[in-house]
Amino acid sequence: MKNFCLLAAVAPALIAAPALAQKYPAKPIKLIVPYTPGGPTDILARAVAQSFTEAWGQPAIIDNRPGASGNLGTALAAKSPADGYTLAVVGISYSVASALDAKLGYDPVTDLTPVALLASVNNLLVVHPSLPAKSVKELIAFARARPGEVSFASGGPGGAQHLAGELFNSVAGIKMTHIPYRGSAPGLTALIGGEVIVGFTDMLITLPHVKSGKLRALAVTGGTRSSLIPELPTVSEAGLKGYAVTAWFGMLAPAGTAPDIIAQLNGEVVKSFKTAQMKERLAALGADAAAGSTAEFAAFLRNEMAKWAKVVKSAGIRGE
Repeated sequence: MKNFCLLAAVAPALIAAPALAQKYPAKPIKLIVPYTPGGPTDILARAVAQSFTEAWGQPAIIDNRPGASGNLGTALAAKSPADGYTLAVVGISYSVASALDAKLGYDPVTDLTPVALLASVNNLLVVHPSLPAKSVKELIAFARARPGEVSFASGGPGGAQHLAGELFNSVAGIKMTHIPYRGSAPGLTALIGGEVIVGFTDMLITLPHVKSGKLRALAVTGGTRSSLIPELPTVSEAGLKGYAVTAWFGMLAPAGTAPDIIAQLNGEVVKSFKTAQMKERLAALGADAAAGSTAEFAAFLRNEMAKWAKVVKSAGIRGE
């Protein structure tokens, strides 16, 4: 009789537990974007938020928190409750943050956990037409003969374009001089005007200038060719073996978030990035879908952090 009473008391709890677990999300989800509205990270985050809202019937809200190269918003996400209702959508700067600044206010390794890699974007290695180099090998030879005289532009110290140039220096064994600008657009303008002669630039905004002859494209920076300009080789294919840099975007959650919630979030991301609507949005950004498992994203992050830590140290890069 006692056993029966005990079972009767416990049974409702056993039935209720799965029901409670299935209720996520039971309220709006906030996606922190540590950059200003309108950029590629923000656009991707809004696309993911829409897919969450449509899938689960709960609003997914974007919270733009720019500042300190993305570190302010990321720190806010890291300190949020680990309940699945606050997430962060970050970019390549996340994998470089700790190497540039030891006082971030959060630990990228222990304070946040990977949810899913979202997408990657190839950049273009371009030169001003006044430069005689018409291939990657010719550019390397030209720069090697003139150490420090060849300049490359970036949108700021420690950003993706700066890192791409420093990695090129390292792998090629040359020394091009970094010239930082206050954003990618001013850097591109300077490149078109001949103030600098090399750039590792955003593909979508650069392609029109390549087609008009204002710039010469030598290669794409990623590990694979781009569907936007498939005839152009990768830097690695063009002679600099092992070189690969892509701007990437991924989703993180505060450390300690339940594994089943992480799995649910990841599953919806992977599903949504296979849809025609999402593929159209990615194409508009010049991006490729990269959504995969959480484990794959975790391994990717470890590799990115290790790679960029070496580049930052060898080049003596400092954050702003």
